[in-house]
Amino acid sequence: MIDRTLSSAISEMAGYYPVVTLTGPRQSGKTTLAKKLFPGHVYVNLEAPDVRDAVLSDPRRFIASSRTGFVFDEVQKATSILEYVQASVDEDPAPGRFILTGSHQPALARAVSESLAGRTGIAELLPLSTQELAAAGEDVSDRNRMLFRGTMPRLFSSGIPPTRLYSDYFRTYLERDVRSLLAVSDLDRFERFVKLLAGRVGQLVNYQSLASDAGISDRTAANWLSVLRASYVVFPLHPYHRNFGKRQTKAPKIYFTETGLVSYLLGIRSPEDVASHPLLGNLFENFVVSEALKWRLHRGLEPDLSFYRNAAGTLEVDLLMESGSRLRPVEIKASSTFDRSMTRHLAAFSALCPEADPGLVVYSGPTMPGVTASFSEPEHWCLPQ
Repeated sequence: MIDRTLSSAISEMAGYYPVVTLTGPRQSGKTTLAKKLFPGHVYVNLEAPDVRDAVLSDPRRFIASSRTGFVFDEVQKATSILEYVQASVDEDPAPGRFILTGSHQPALARAVSESLAGRTGIAELLPLSTQELAAAGEDVSDRNRMLFRGTMPRLFSSGIPPTRLYSDYFRTYLERDVRSLLAVSDLDRFERFVKLLAGRVGQLVNYQSLASDAGISDRTAANWLSVLRASYVVFPLHPYHRNFGKRQTKAPKIYFTETGLVSYLLGIRSPEDVASHPLLGNLFENFVVSEALKWRLHRGLEPDLSFYRNAAGTLEVDLLMESGSRLRPVEIKASSTFDRSMTRHLAAFSALCPEADPGLVVYSGPTMPGVTASFSEPEHWCLPQ
């Protein structure tokens, strides 16, 4: 099993809180990680109907049946159990007694806020990071292969071909998660909507354009996008909040949590297809931004990621990373050859915000300290913690 960076943050939380809630997209490794970190806890898969029925038939007695603690997997399937978890930890607040995992953020977040506020630490596990893969001996230096393959754990544990995995993953998402999260009667139209989003990855969200192309209303487009966000399929990158005295873009950009899924949705079927694809730059940007997000979340930190773009679109910085009072601007380029012109927007941003750290270009070539960083070495371009 590949070691996960988030392990340290989860173990720390389990030393403070009686409950730890672990969320994230399907197949990101939540169950495997919870079992590894808490081998003495009783594992309960609440997605299995018979197990769920057995637990909910007498939840108080079930919780009292073990002194070592529980891992409740897919707890959004039986959120009523959390009321009994609350009662139990109020009687015995010993840390680390309950580990909860879930994929559906809305149901789980609502139930946790209602029943376990102040009693649980919350951690988010995304797919594998390049740092985790490199530490396990995987080659992460091939840009095209990384963008095509992605970083889902099953790719490395089972050897399943990426196209097969993402096809099954997407179909499962449509058939199971979408139907439970949203009453979508026309799954074909929803699938078209997701593929349209893939074609707009790294671009500003425009609900009117999305709705028009998908044949739905603006309100439906916003609603469907919120479902994709809630289930960790996509995430927004918001514009930097600071007021520079000029009008700035207010709309967020949209990225996919898993770049391999974007490649699949765009019809890419081999690493060779990546190099010639017209959205190569967008795919590469998605990969780098998602790596920055993993770097933060897997250390139990707030994301604190944004971008800058003025209203005229004449100045844009792809990624801004904050750490306390520090701010690092990053330009993202798919090229494997550095050109000084890549720093043009960084220089303009530095003049606008002189207190920011020196900017870096993250690209496909080798790291040149203080100027560029390789996409496969986030430790060289993420802000030190």
